[in-house]
Amino acid sequence: MNGPAVSFAVIIATCDRPALLADALRSVSAQQPAPAEVRIADEGAAPVGESLTASPLLELTIVRPKARRPAAAARNHAAHGARADALAFLDDDDRWLPGHLAALARALADPTVGIAYTDVAVVRERIEPDGSRTELARRVIARDWDPEMMRTNGYLPPSVWGVRRWLFERLGGFDESFRYSEDWDFLLRAAHESIPHRVPGITAEVRMRDQGGLSQTRDPERQSCLDRLSERHHLPPLEIRTFWEVAALAASAS
Repeated sequence: MNGPAVSFAVIIATCDRPALLADALRSVSAQQPAPAEVRIADEGAAPVGESLTASPLLELTIVRPKARRPAAAARNHAAHGARADALAFLDDDDRWLPGHLAALARALADPTVGIAYTDVAVVRERIEPDGSRTELARRVIARDWDPEMMRTNGYLPPSVWGVRRWLFERLGGFDESFRYSEDWDFLLRAAHESIPHRVPGITAEVRMRDQGGLSQTRDPERQSCLDRLSERHHLPPLEIRTFWEVAALAASAS
């Protein structure tokens, strides 16, 4: 049974990547129907400024925290005060394809679905001196919700999610004690309330470069987050992997 049309608040956290943010916002502007609002947590040293000219037709709210904080806190800060029925997350270096929000809206039109996601292309790229983006390789993650796979690899990035606002708020948003793997933790908690619903079809691109991505960080704090994730959710011992490596495992296990 379908319910009324679902409205979306787009949640973006950004930090000093104006050209990439402008590209992400252009992909939001291409969505039909348009989101009800776009809420940006600007963690950078300078205001986002000219990036916003990429999306003159969007209702934009910019929130600036007093100090730079991890992604979990930035997303929570941006989501606070959202009015729409559902939240759709987009990292500032990722982008959506036309039809992304419409696909999520079709899934969330079923009132029994609390969280939905689409398929995703994971793209390795190079940023050229003129700011253009050159694709080097891609992998596709296109699989139904797989609890067993989720025990060893968090294979669904936030940029493909649509989450009902009431569910996000009931769960308290992202756990801000996790500097890393906060998205994996959120999905595992959300699945206890509502099994994530897949919408087949690639509608998002997660973009990766040789530097600048949290998934490429290999330090003791990241391993500590994985250890706490394992203890909280009764998972096997977890090892650090880049999201490019996770995409290969998610594809090969299909």
